[in-house]
Amino acid sequence: MLIGAAMFFTEYSVTPGQLGMLLEERGYDSLWAPEHSHIPLSRESSFAGWDEIPRKYFDVMDPFVTLTAAAAATKSLKLGTGVCLVVQRDPIQTAKLVASIDQLSGGRFLFGVGNGWNAEEMADHGTPFESRHAIARERIAAMKEMWTSSEPEFHGDLLDFPPMTMRPKPVQLPHPPIIVGGSFPYGARRAVAYGDGWIPHTRLPPYEDVTDHLEEFWKMAAEAGRDPASLPVTVWGGNPDLDRLKKWRDMGVARAIVPLESEPADDLMPEIDQWAEWIVKLDG
Repeated sequence: MLIGAAMFFTEYSVTPGQLGMLLEERGYDSLWAPEHSHIPLSRESSFAGWDEIPRKYFDVMDPFVTLTAAAAATKSLKLGTGVCLVVQRDPIQTAKLVASIDQLSGGRFLFGVGNGWNAEEMADHGTPFESRHAIARERIAAMKEMWTSSEPEFHGDLLDFPPMTMRPKPVQLPHPPIIVGGSFPYGARRAVAYGDGWIPHTRLPPYEDVTDHLEEFWKMAAEAGRDPASLPVTVWGGNPDLDRLKKWRDMGVARAIVPLESEPADDLMPEIDQWAEWIVKLDG
């Protein structure tokens, strides 16, 4: 099982280049950057279990910028959006960003995508909250066309464009893996429908541990005609110990992600080094 780390990069956190080097030196598989364009001052929307939205959500930098900086400072570390809010981004421009960072990183990009929870944030982008899942699915289908076709065109219910030239193409073929974030069962269904993997949070209402649903997820994939092996599971968050990580590994979890706080490197080193020790023990 691989281990990655995630960071809301801010002006007061460790820089993405520095963190990328620290992780790569210690055997981490990947670095993930979340996304919020802004947080409206309305408090009508909130993530499950929160009393208030953490400051780092207001302050986070753009993930494609921070991951490009990390790519320039590393050689083998994979770089993932965790997650890109595709319903708040123009799909043509986003396809260009994904292909560009995959080129600049030498094929190390992981396209983590999600449909979001902040209705007010989406509304500022002109995205109806109730339509976000249909919008995301169609935009991802259009981006796949742009990455894989020499003269892409797309004609959907919500998005339509005539033949175009779109370059560069990604290094990875047919395109960087699209790893779909979301809870069980709805996020899992979206991963099966159009993803190359699934990113659930380890604990969210109504479940205590998402790995309790892994067998159901793989059954869901098989019933949809997907090879479960083509949909690796990346478990996000929580406070696992080594025994729990070994349990996840033995259950077939492909990757676990530790969310690091938006702090300077010196403050993060004990946690970074602890996970590095676990990486060695998991490999053993």
